[in-house]
Amino acid sequence: MKAVILDGQTLNPGDNPWTPIERILPVTLHEKTVNEDIIDRSKDAEILLTNKTPLTRETLLQLPKLKYIGVLATGYDVVDIDAAAELGIVVTNTPGYANNAVPEHVFALIFECYRQIGLHSKQVKHGEWGQNGQFCFWNTPQRELGGKTIGIIGFGNTGNNVARIANGFGMNILAYAPRPKPLPKYSNFNYAELSDVLAQSDIVTLHCPLTEDTKHIINEASLKIMKQDAIIINTARGPLLEEQAVADALIQGKLGGLAVDVVSQEPIASDHPFLSTPNTFITPHLAWATIEARMALMQIAADNIKAFLAGTPHNVVTS
Repeated sequence: MKAVILDGQTLNPGDNPWTPIERILPVTLHEKTVNEDIIDRSKDAEILLTNKTPLTRETLLQLPKLKYIGVLATGYDVVDIDAAAELGIVVTNTPGYANNAVPEHVFALIFECYRQIGLHSKQVKHGEWGQNGQFCFWNTPQRELGGKTIGIIGFGNTGNNVARIANGFGMNILAYAPRPKPLPKYSNFNYAELSDVLAQSDIVTLHCPLTEDTKHIINEASLKIMKQDAIIINTARGPLLEEQAVADALIQGKLGGLAVDVVSQEPIASDHPFLSTPNTFITPHLAWATIEARMALMQIAADNIKAFLAGTPHNVVTS
């Protein structure tokens, strides 16, 4: 079978060889593919691997040889799943590869909001500690995690691992999961309705897929429910936030802080509202990108291809 990787640079910028996949079948690698080149590069492929290159219904209709799409990520909103199913194209994703990477980044963002370590390190280097006259100083409120309530929206692998870490910090944990999930064995854990999670949480962190139901799940109405000093963490998908509404809440002092690893259009535009809002921290979609996580993703992607070729596909996604 002919396999094509449409956008491989982020998974392997040079430190994560494609060997697990190349052992299975030969591949044509493209570091990045713009929309205008998708069909030309994919037209002879029976297997396509994509991370963020979109595969729309219109595109899939023009790829009659295509039998399999491997999404090199957990989220699969870049593929029109309904169209793929109608055309008999199997679509898989790669869940579980970032079970440590993303939850750890969530807490890195939380600590930046609560302690602003980077800011204080910069101030020390600029001489403020030496000129202060005291053995210590701080220019932002310093807060602890113990006893705070963290609200987790979406409770798959990532949300579950965020809860595991939060439990270690002695936090109270609320989770919203639209479908039934097992109850973790933490005495400080409860499932709750979305409105209760928003109203009671000091920290709200998003770990749900992007769907029609979850788009703008944080919006003007939901922001009004939240505590005025609450912070929002988004390492999932940018459109989960109604970004202008969140920016307005930050500017008006109706939200305590925001830390995001994702925005609606990536890379971020120079006029994005979050670039000028107070108490806002932004990282460039790198929560997933530890070398350990990317190596695990590569292996899962290879295992998915093996299973498909053996006639027993797993990690298949449906609408």
